[in-house]
Amino acid sequence: MDHKQLGYFLTLAETLHFARASELCHVSAPTLSRQIKQLEQELGTELFIRDNRSVILTPHGKAFVEYSQATLAKWRQFKSHCQDNEGPLSGELSMYCSVTATYSFTYELFALFRKQYPAVELNLNTGDPAFSINHVQTGKEDLAVAVKPSTLPQGLAYLPLGKSQLVVIAPVMDCPLTDILNRYQNSSALWANLPFIMPEHGVLKERVDAFCTVQKLTPKVYAHVSGHEAMVALASLGFGVACVPQIVLDQSPFQQQVQYLDTRGMLEGIEIGLVCKQKRLQDPVVNALWQCATELF
Repeated sequence: MDHKQLGYFLTLAETLHFARASELCHVSAPTLSRQIKQLEQELGTELFIRDNRSVILTPHGKAFVEYSQATLAKWRQFKSHCQDNEGPLSGELSMYCSVTATYSFTYELFALFRKQYPAVELNLNTGDPAFSINHVQTGKEDLAVAVKPSTLPQGLAYLPLGKSQLVVIAPVMDCPLTDILNRYQNSSALWANLPFIMPEHGVLKERVDAFCTVQKLTPKVYAHVSGHEAMVALASLGFGVACVPQIVLDQSPFQQQVQYLDTRGMLEGIEIGLVCKQKRLQDPVVNALWQCATELF
């Protein structure tokens, strides 16, 4: 087995969904399936139970999660120890963030880091920010740009990068949803009649749930969506209203196709920061990027 296979396995173990895992791993679903089967053949046991509806970890699969996380962490530590202190800093570094974060934070950070440490190989993986902290905790990524949770998990280092207000958006195009907006304009019954595009996980979901609780609202959910950028797109097409960070909307190609709904004082904003395991800061490569982020933000 190789370390790439272990990474594939951990992604599938987290998502339990071949299509989603293959997208996160940037490989086709057949390639991912083939890699997992090769891993199972080498181990001589099944790691997943698959059928047409679900993917479930076997008891051996659950045990192999711990092995894979520990192996990848030790591999990165070993590569760090092999660093030649007399030569330029070299090695490998992986970071996870949303597409929006690549524009708002990661681009500038990587530009500075690349200039100072050109021999380090940088790997950037993008996806739903709700998974950011989990990717760091499980050892799948060295660092991640994440929305700060109400309670930061123990053992994680956190560096604030910025803040963003949350906004609720709706389409500007003529559609059944805009008819609802016009019909219930300035009415307390507005929210109860609107379809919602809801985030699947994470801090944003917590904020929306809190908003609904205060409004004594059981939302009509059109869809649960993974990824803030996709929520903006669906809202612009009239499928429902969506609560998204302003920073996401500012970078969206659909920002002219949506309008703001009045939620003044109703939604708590979010803070975005860089996270990694505290003990990983002992790695010279990880620490170097952390210091670059400290300089910038």
